[in-house]
Amino acid sequence: MSRSVSIAVLTAALVFGAGILAPLRMNLSATAQQKAETSEVKIDNFSFGPATLTVPVGTTITWTNRDDIPHTVVSTDGVFKSKVLDTDEKFSFTFSKAGTYPYFCSIHPKMTGKVIVQ
Repeated sequence: MSRSVSIAVLTAALVFGAGILAPLRMNLSATAQQKAETSEVKIDNFSFGPATLTVPVGTTITWTNRDDIPHTVVSTDGVFKSKVLDTDEKFSFTFSKAGTYPYFCSIHPKMTGKVIVQ
């Protein structure tokens, strides 16, 4: 086989291989981007911890009541609202839009927190 034919065959193989691998690379990239982010907030000793949380769009935050008394998680603008959470109960919400989301416990209004979604 001549050198020019070998180069042409090699080039075709690389182009063909790249054509097969490109969708695979795109799928892997899309999968990585779609991987759901999660974050947690603990409710304990009449406080949310952390009190302020900054997360990317698409993140699901789970609040867990670690206190011995009931609490709620209620956004001040009505975007989300948990039921009354007894000890070890959880509430989750997925943030699909950027913005700042202040929240509080409706049973103990001095308990406040904030989620910043970027």
